[in-house]
Amino acid sequence: MSERAIVVTAPGSVEIREEQSPPARAGTFRVETLYSGVSAGTELSYVKGTNPLLRARLDPELGLFVDGEPAQAYPVTRLGYMEVGRVTESATPAVARGTLVAMAYGHRTGHLADPLVDRFVPLPPDLDPLLGVYVAHAGPICANGLLHAAADAFGPAVRDLGDGVRGRRVAVVGAGMIGLLTAAFALRHGAESVLVLDATSRRRAVAAALGCAVLDPADGDPAVAVKSRWRRGPGDRGADVVFQCRGQPAALHLALRLLRPQGTVVDLAFYQGGAGDMRLGEEFHHNGLSVRCAQIGRVPRGLAAAWDRERLSAETVSMVRECGEGIRRHVVTAVVPFDKGPELLRDLASRARQEVATILEC
Repeated sequence: MSERAIVVTAPGSVEIREEQSPPARAGTFRVETLYSGVSAGTELSYVKGTNPLLRARLDPELGLFVDGEPAQAYPVTRLGYMEVGRVTESATPAVARGTLVAMAYGHRTGHLADPLVDRFVPLPPDLDPLLGVYVAHAGPICANGLLHAAADAFGPAVRDLGDGVRGRRVAVVGAGMIGLLTAAFALRHGAESVLVLDATSRRRAVAAALGCAVLDPADGDPAVAVKSRWRRGPGDRGADVVFQCRGQPAALHLALRLLRPQGTVVDLAFYQGGAGDMRLGEEFHHNGLSVRCAQIGRVPRGLAAAWDRERLSAETVSMVRECGEGIRRHVVTAVVPFDKGPELLRDLASRARQEVATILEC
């Protein structure tokens, strides 16, 4: 049985390759892809040639990058982490034939999965399968951002995702897919106000359609605007928490400037270069600010037993159930045939085409 996969062979070079799928064996199941979501950050870094893993490897014991020892080389054959498929063959009691599942196996038309190795999330029948692309990985990234905000406020006594945003003034820097889903989570969990900052009018319009306040960072000093709007007391102005969702050092600097004193930036961005725009001697130092990196590989310390990836996926299902109509209508701006995937990725990387969130349809 053959499958087609989208492969990056070199910077700027993307193609579809036909591959032979391994034969099914006892304990495995085969998935036929329906939809595959595109990540404009991680995936495009391979198309552009800017991903740090192309020049270094991460020492898992020390937690340090080792330059000059690339962990990834071209061709990059596993691209993407937001797939929804239907189980067409099952030789395991873990999942039945015909089940819709969310997984993360890359842009390919099918996948032979081992439930002891591959994580999968069965999708409920009332969930739009197109939006199921966010259930296995992307949505949990955003949910984990809220969990970090909750842990910042309550430590290990976190009760639910709303603990970090409920009744609080929340800013989100960057209205890409991750920023918009994070904003939707914050609204759903009771934030007093959610303000989304993005330089692109189309993305601000999407955020507004989801129920967020919006601000163009180019329209004057956004930090002055936010601190003029949000006041807790004398000398205490700004956002209670900022979710930073744009992979630019200048965006992180802006996020710090939006905070009230002793506030926290929860950072969900993927930075691929240096940080020359970070001026840590200014607001970061004088206002006693914090930055918490919230990536999907780690939940806050002390919460792993209660908040595993399955729970974050369940939280995503609940959010998509409630907010899915708005996400489908406004956040997903293009559904593209799988065969057009290489062209789409090249266009997105070169900025010849701009989308908020794109999904490939098989």
